[in-house]
Amino acid sequence: MRLEIDVEGWPGQDWPELASEAARAAASVEPALANARLETSILFTSDAEVHELNKGWREKDKPTNVLSFPMLERAELLELAPEGAPVLLGDIALAHETCAREAGEKGRTLHEHASHLVIHGLLHLAGRDHEISPHDAEEMEALEVKALAQLGIADPYGDR
Repeated sequence: MRLEIDVEGWPGQDWPELASEAARAAASVEPALANARLETSILFTSDAEVHELNKGWREKDKPTNVLSFPMLERAELLELAPEGAPVLLGDIALAHETCAREAGEKGRTLHEHASHLVIHGLLHLAGRDHEISPHDAEEMEALEVKALAQLGIADPYGDR
């Protein structure tokens, strides 16, 4: 998967490197993400920007930690041949202030929490959804925990 990464107002880390490492970990647990034809954009931005995106696309008038905008249905992704022209998987946006606040509340570093949210967002782009059923939530959480473990990051759900 190829990443287009834009960082606006996220100080102190190599955020593109974090996103690349998180994407590799996500692809190792979700093989559909390992297709070299896929392209994904990841935007590290402000609460204000994510608030506008959330309001405009989801009709939710508030910021959130991460937004995912898939361009493919899961079935299309699973059927995608490994050779051919690039295909846009989708876009992800992370809100700095919300992510930093949540990291502090959870006793995590911003690096750990942002890694988790990039993986979470990529799994959404791959058609995974924790809001469908408790079973789907458990499956998605298990994939996140497995990917995070590859990065040396402890289970963010604390129940494994």
